[in-house]
Amino acid sequence: MKFDLKLLVTLLFLLFPFFLFGAKPVSLFNGKDLTGWKGGNYVVEDGAIVCKGANLVTEKQYTNYVFEFEFLLPPGGNNGLGIHYPGTGGPSGAGMELQILDNQHPRYAKLIESQYHGSLYKLKAAKRGHLKPAGEWNRQKVKVNGPSVKVVLNGVEILDANLDEINKQKPKHKGAKRRSGHICFCGHGAPVKFKNITILELPQDK
Repeated sequence: MKFDLKLLVTLLFLLFPFFLFGAKPVSLFNGKDLTGWKGGNYVVEDGAIVCKGANLVTEKQYTNYVFEFEFLLPPGGNNGLGIHYPGTGGPSGAGMELQILDNQHPRYAKLIESQYHGSLYKLKAAKRGHLKPAGEWNRQKVKVNGPSVKVVLNGVEILDANLDEINKQKPKHKGAKRRSGHICFCGHGAPVKFKNITILELPQDK
């Protein structure tokens, strides 16, 4: 088989713009209002989304993606990031919920391992010790790709979950079987703040 250098150069020339410009994160928050989101009781203050309660849900549904955001927890703050949420029911059961929690607060002294920040709620525990103190901004990246769910908090990977394995261990959990759905912030009344929210959609496996 002959190696066609000219053909290879041509293909690289054609594909290079796609790799350079095609995969860009898209902002999911314009800093002014809740365009692209629905439901919940959330407001925009000083360029950040502030939770007042309930679930703030993306209008679109997503399958494979990298979701990045910054969040600030007040003392004892509790929220969550719902993934593969169908739009009805509780996000942690109908879909799955990644904890956003000031778990250093005394009120959370008796949590189980899979309830700490970054954990897949009651499914898979995250590593602890990388959450900044309440009142400081944290940056988090969540990569959802097929059965893989990974969480990087402030530059440190704290969760590497395999949903296929979780389904074997917890076969009754409906949400863990899903592979697409809405993303949502799961409010519990605490004024948790969010900003710099982006998503990069990944190709679906064939």
